[in-house]
Amino acid sequence: MTRSSTRRTKEQLKDYSRCDAADDSALPESARGADPAASAVDTRTARVPDELAGDRLDKVLAKVFPEFSRSRLQGWIEEGRVLVDGANAKVRQPVPLGATISLVPDLLPEQLAFTPEPVPLHIVYEDDALVVVNKPAGMVVHPAAGNWSGTLLNGLLHRYGDAAAGLPRAGIVHRLDKETSGLMVVARTLEAQTDLVRQLQARTVKRRYVAFVWGNMREDGTIDAPIGRDPRERTRMAVVQSAAGKPARTHFRTIDRAVWKGQPVSAIHCDLETGRTHQIRVHCAHVGHPLLGDPVYGHARGKRSVTPLPNGFARQALHAWRLGLIHPLTGKDVHWRADVPDDMATLSAELGFGRDDDIEFDEEDDDFAQVYEIGDDDWDEDDDYEDDEA
Repeated sequence: MTRSSTRRTKEQLKDYSRCDAADDSALPESARGADPAASAVDTRTARVPDELAGDRLDKVLAKVFPEFSRSRLQGWIEEGRVLVDGANAKVRQPVPLGATISLVPDLLPEQLAFTPEPVPLHIVYEDDALVVVNKPAGMVVHPAAGNWSGTLLNGLLHRYGDAAAGLPRAGIVHRLDKETSGLMVVARTLEAQTDLVRQLQARTVKRRYVAFVWGNMREDGTIDAPIGRDPRERTRMAVVQSAAGKPARTHFRTIDRAVWKGQPVSAIHCDLETGRTHQIRVHCAHVGHPLLGDPVYGHARGKRSVTPLPNGFARQALHAWRLGLIHPLTGKDVHWRADVPDDMATLSAELGFGRDDDIEFDEEDDDFAQVYEIGDDDWDEDDDYEDDEA
């Protein structure tokens, strides 16, 4: 498999030298592990910059952690939730140059949801209007129950500051499921966000995925089946023929086939015409070819669909591989490509893809330029954003 490189940019803007989580052994028990859901990302650390050396601790904290009020910071100092070079500190004590400050905020998970956090982001491209992110599997796009911090949104707020905070959803216009990797576009201005939403409404945004599925998928075709909440299990989606189902179309093309442990498997490209919840996963399962590793819809083929995969691969084998749109500022067609991540590349080799022919997931395809126009009345903006489209 040929895997081309993607453009990388600096992952963090300069700030007050945020550093790794510090040892919290000197913190009071109430501050150490107070919330079982808290992780290292909830322990904030910073080094004191030159211009703040010698200032009172509470003043320094207000500068390096501007997301919290000074009164709240003073309370946390008194509670022992702030350490200076690993030692408890007082509100009025001067802070020396280069000291490391550690803070364990006493916040409910919901209060952390829209807090800037130094979440590592793989930036494929950015300019004044938009940024294209290659989201890793395991990252949640937007804070929600069970995932209040460490999300893409938290990372965008940290990287772009007030500019992102002033935009609805920090500029996010579409989403990917937690365990789906790949490309997403995010707006950096309100004008660009409005334009990108209109492009999604007009179906001019092109999205192609690489997926590995069970069975011998036919050469190509379109799965045209409405999707809605599964009436028997509301946490799942399903093909629903009643009025509750929303139109959903997925175009696919098989690019390779193999046999693994006696079971046929296929590598396919999927182009989204609509963006319903778990659309590719639901559609592939509906036609009897669920995604490898899919813990929710993989049972469509019985026990063999949940057989442990090579190297402990434990997510749906789905990657948002290519993304194309009209640039909001220049009006030009632009597109990006992100290699299949290492876990899928390794799985591909273990399954036997590419043994007969040199399969290239990064080849240029003329048909990627195709745009599907189905009318604005088949678009539910809020539904599409709120759902994880693949």
